[in-house]
Amino acid sequence: MLDDYSLPEHSASLPLQNKLALITGASGGIGRATSLALARKGCSIAVHYHSSKDKAEALVSELSKINGITAMAFQADLSNYDNVRKLHAEVIRHMGHPDILFNNSGTTNSVIGPNGNIEDVSIEEFESTWKTNTGSSYLTSLNGLYPGTGGVIGPHYASSKSAMHGMLHWIAMRYAKDGVTCNAVAPALIIETSMMANPPDHLRDRIPVGRFGRPHEIASVVEMLVTNSYMTNKVCTDPRDFFGDFFAAVFH
Repeated sequence: MLDDYSLPEHSASLPLQNKLALITGASGGIGRATSLALARKGCSIAVHYHSSKDKAEALVSELSKINGITAMAFQADLSNYDNVRKLHAEVIRHMGHPDILFNNSGTTNSVIGPNGNIEDVSIEEFESTWKTNTGSSYLTSLNGLYPGTGGVIGPHYASSKSAMHGMLHWIAMRYAKDGVTCNAVAPALIIETSMMANPPDHLRDRIPVGRFGRPHEIASVVEMLVTNSYMTNKVCTDPRDFFGDFFAAVFH
């Protein structure tokens, strides 16, 4: 006789049927690819965007063509905590409580690189980067509860992403008993995104396989995380790289 853990709730082809995912920064390369990947598994998508309205609406249109999927776009500047709270409330009002939260959005602000001078990043910019990358992710996780090194950008970005590792580990440990899994992806250098629109060749030369990653390759990792209800407290780093410059947390 099979035990309960052998019996999935949904069909193998649609393991996320009747689930809702809130994906921040969904209009960007990784966000868009992940939205499509999860939707093809049966998941409805709350598409967050900051300023790329046309891209967000185009993504919603594409998602809505998938049978059984509901998708809506929500605008919010996540550097403002009131906007983070409003985003969460609007998603609940229009689509219901999210089952999956993918904290994908972020900002680099200025880029000084690994050889830059630390004094080139003001304390104001340092704090602003932390607020957008770390504070907003904390608040969306706090509202929804039901981190890579950033080394190629600068100390402000690096520390804001590294801080998310500690938050990830605490949430995973604290809420595992409640059926909440918390994992993260540190995908490093991914082209076809706003952060890595025109990366210099010398960065590619530091990657063992000799090329940059692409959004769909990261989306497949996120898909694995949100369809696995057992694994928790893990940071998945891109095996093609040896440093992570981007961090996105998944709360399932």
